[in-house]
Amino acid sequence: MKQKAKILYVEDDPSSERLVCRILQAEGFEVVTASDGLTAIETAKKELPDLILMDINISGLDGYEVTTRLRTMDDLSLVPIVAVTAATLSGDRERALIAGCTGYIPKPIDVDAFPDKIRSFLEGTREEIKSPEEKAEYLVEYSHRLVDRLEGKIRELEKSNTELQKLDRMKTDFIIIAGHELRTPLTAIYGYAQILQANPELSGSPDEAGSPGFIVQKMTEATWRLNQVVGDILNVSLIDANKLDLSMGPVRLHSLVRQAMEDIKRIGADRELFFNVTGTEDLPIIIGDSKKLYQALWNIITNAVKYTPDGGTIEIRGKTIDDAVQIAVKDSGIGIEPEDQEHIFDRFYILHDTSLHRSSKTAFKGGGLGVGLTVARGIVEAHGGRIWAESKGRDEEKLPGSTFHILLPIGNVPTEAS
Repeated sequence: MKQKAKILYVEDDPSSERLVCRILQAEGFEVVTASDGLTAIETAKKELPDLILMDINISGLDGYEVTTRLRTMDDLSLVPIVAVTAATLSGDRERALIAGCTGYIPKPIDVDAFPDKIRSFLEGTREEIKSPEEKAEYLVEYSHRLVDRLEGKIRELEKSNTELQKLDRMKTDFIIIAGHELRTPLTAIYGYAQILQANPELSGSPDEAGSPGFIVQKMTEATWRLNQVVGDILNVSLIDANKLDLSMGPVRLHSLVRQAMEDIKRIGADRELFFNVTGTEDLPIIIGDSKKLYQALWNIITNAVKYTPDGGTIEIRGKTIDDAVQIAVKDSGIGIEPEDQEHIFDRFYILHDTSLHRSSKTAFKGGGLGVGLTVARGIVEAHGGRIWAESKGRDEEKLPGSTFHILLPIGNVPTEAS
C-alpha cells in the first residue's frame, strides 16, 4: 500500500462528506470528492485513485451504475470500490457486489473501525456472494433494473425532445413573423431615404460631415445594414424550418459577383483592399434565385474582407466544371484553424473575441451575428450545391489566408435565356 493512498469519495450529502473526509485525512489519506455520478466518472479518470468510496443514492447515474461503468475502464477496472451507503435493506449488499463493488460499509459508519476497514480493502480484502444461485439471481435482477432505468431515461429524453422541438418551432415561427414585420418599415425608411438623396435641393454632399446630405447618406447606409441583419436572421430561421423559398430564374453570376464587390467597396472604402476578379465573366448562365445567391456571395466576400488586414488582396475566381460552376473566394487574411473549418458554417459560431465586437461588416475582425456563413451554406445547398473552406491555419503574422469554394449546378437554362 502507498504511504499516502488517494481515495475518491462519491457522496452528495455535505455532512457525510465532511465527516468521512475528516476521518480519512486524519489517518493520512489524500481525499478527493465528487457529488454526482457523471462527475465521479470524470474525477476517477483524472485522479486514478487507489480506492473509491461509493454512495449508492446519488443523482444522475446512481452508485450501482457508476461502479459498473468504472469496471469497464482499463485504468480503473481493478481499483477497489466500496459501497458506503444508508441502503441497508435485505439484498442491498448483494446488489452492490453484483454491480462491481469490492465491499460494503453501511451507514452510519463506525468512526473507530472505519479507517481499518479502508486499509483492509486497500490491502486486498474483497467481499463476495458465496452462493452461485444467489449470485445468478441478483445478476438477473440487476440486469432487469438497468433495462428499466434505461427505458425510463429514454422516455424522459423523448418527452424532453418533443417539448424542445415544439419550442424550437415556436421560436422559428416568431422570428419569421418578426422578420417580415421589421422588413415592412425598413423598406419604407430605405425608400424615403433614397428619395431624399435624389432630391436636387438637398444641401451638402455625403462627404460633408453634419450636412443634410451626409445625414441622409448615413441613414441610408444604416437602414441598408439593418435590412441585411434582418435578412440574415430571417434566412437562417427559414433554412432551419426548411421553408426557404427560391424564385428560380436565369442568373448571371458574374453580375452578382460584381454587384456584391461594388457594394462592399462602397461601405468599406477605408479598408484599402485589392479585389481581383477572374473567370466569372465566362461562367454560363445558371438557374437559381438571384437575390438569394447575391446574399450568399455577399456573406462569403464580406467574411473574407473581415479577416483580411488593410492592404490585403481578395481574389474571386470562376470556372466551369462539367455541369456545374465553381466560384472561389481567396483572401490573404489571418486564416482558419483546422478544427474550426468544420464548424464555421454552424449557426452562431463566432471565431473572434465577442468582447471586441463591432457592428461593421467590413472592419478588420469586425462583428457579426455568426449566421452569415450558415445562411450562405443554406442558400447554396438549397440550390443543390456545395460550399466548403480551406486554410492552412490561423496566423495573424504570416497571414496564410483562406479560400471558400462554392459549387453550383448549372440547371436547365431556357433557350431564350441562353
